[in-house]
Amino acid sequence: MSMNYDISYDINSWEQDVLQQTYDAVVVGSGATGGWAAKQLAEAGLKVALLEAGRAVSPVEFTEHMPAYKLKYHDHSPEIARTRPVQKQCYACMEYNYEWFVNDLENPYSTPPDKPFTWQRLRILGGRSLVWGRQSYRMSDNDFKAASRDGYGDDWPISYADLAPYYDIVEKYVGITGAAEGNEMLPDGQFLPPMKMSCGEILLRDRVKAKFGRTVTIGRAAVLTQVHNGRAACHYCGPCERGCITFSYFSSPFTTVKDAVKSGNCTVITNAVVSHVDMDNGTNKARGVTYVDRLTRQVKEVRGKAVILCAQALESTRILLNSSTREYPNGLANSSGALGRYLMDHVVGGGATGHLPDFKIAPNANEPRRPNGIYVPRFRNTPSSKKERFLRGYGYQGGAGAEFNFIAEGYGASLKKGVKEGVYGASLGAFGESLARWDNYIEIDSNLKDAWGIPALRISMTHGDNEAALMEDAGAAAAEMLEAAGAKDIRVRTRVEMPGMAIHELGTARMGNDPKKAVLNAFNQTHDVKTDSAEARCEQSEKLVRKC
Repeated sequence: MSMNYDISYDINSWEQDVLQQTYDAVVVGSGATGGWAAKQLAEAGLKVALLEAGRAVSPVEFTEHMPAYKLKYHDHSPEIARTRPVQKQCYACMEYNYEWFVNDLENPYSTPPDKPFTWQRLRILGGRSLVWGRQSYRMSDNDFKAASRDGYGDDWPISYADLAPYYDIVEKYVGITGAAEGNEMLPDGQFLPPMKMSCGEILLRDRVKAKFGRTVTIGRAAVLTQVHNGRAACHYCGPCERGCITFSYFSSPFTTVKDAVKSGNCTVITNAVVSHVDMDNGTNKARGVTYVDRLTRQVKEVRGKAVILCAQALESTRILLNSSTREYPNGLANSSGALGRYLMDHVVGGGATGHLPDFKIAPNANEPRRPNGIYVPRFRNTPSSKKERFLRGYGYQGGAGAEFNFIAEGYGASLKKGVKEGVYGASLGAFGESLARWDNYIEIDSNLKDAWGIPALRISMTHGDNEAALMEDAGAAAAEMLEAAGAKDIRVRTRVEMPGMAIHELGTARMGNDPKKAVLNAFNQTHDVKTDSAEARCEQSEKLVRKC
């Protein structure tokens, strides 16, 4: 099978008219959402400028097959600690790929002393789609309409029925491995054949179902298990965060962005650090964006009939906050005052680990490494369960398998023997819902700028009592499930990690039908800065669905 994905997107010698023309749409950010926006619009015939703050990435620099001994510092480079003290808190930031992550010295942000927040970011074409965990789950009306059930906050202005056709489009294109379960909290989707569960995971699944009636399933992951849309099936080498030369997991540069460019209607502009949206105050419409060239520090403009911000939740809101004008003194599209508010991130830290002594399987350093785990959908505060002392709930990611026992007791030969014999471990880690709160927010720090002179963010967020209650319950429930599977030496975790550790930050430009309470409408258009009418946009969306 022939695959030619080695396409360079760097454009260092544009003709002047590339920046002078007016595009139908300017898309800021080339990651998971920006790539999709560019693909859909370009393939529909619109002229699109896709801006990325970082450089292009080539498969030549992927290192998923490189052993650590070939690295200069054997994966202990001092440069990471010096230039990326925040980014190294991410499991995926290592000597193999740390240059994909932002340099924290060039990209600062601030927090109150008592409210730490870890903001983990990439600036390359494709952004975090190069290193993400690939877990891909549908939300249901239990999520979209939760406020109607428990009285907290507001319902989303969309329903599962509205979104389901688009889930289908994405899953059929991307390729999602998974198994249908018919679980009320986790809608089934368009799945490729599921990855196999280990013996320990199958035991856990069967025991948990029998004792608690809960679902344990293989993770639903954006990793191919068969040839799909010209991409090869995964060969289980393991460290996906270092790239994939077979393009078996979804990353936007080699899928959506590639297709957008292939259409002939998309111009990719790399090293473009967007500072603000430019407005035509006479018409109250966006007319493009201003950016700073990351390498030359030159200030440039790109003009467009519409601006689509896909620069990740916090960066997109930072652009809007920095786009204040006389008409919008508190940030663009902020008449509600909600811009920057309701910052959320999944709460993590709760769970349990243990050993399954009935499995006598020696670990093997050379065996295939499945790039996926198991998943336990939410079972608290569901339509068919009792009401708990906390709101909402959590799900688990985890797994079970043979591991080397690096904490084996003894010295010399006995220690080596213990390490090689290993243990058969099992673990469950919870991801809980973070409640939307007005007092979790981002704002512009008037005393801090990045290396390009753009005002930086001040992030103020804490997890509250409800999140703590979720993690406490998650630890206890994980332990009882492992115990049901026969696990021993169970260790329970009930801590609450600092916000940002889930790397699932969202909010700050909430959707809603009421312009007095929300920044965006049901179509992710700003209430304040009008584009097409909702009716026209709806009709256009339906045509795109039918076209796809």
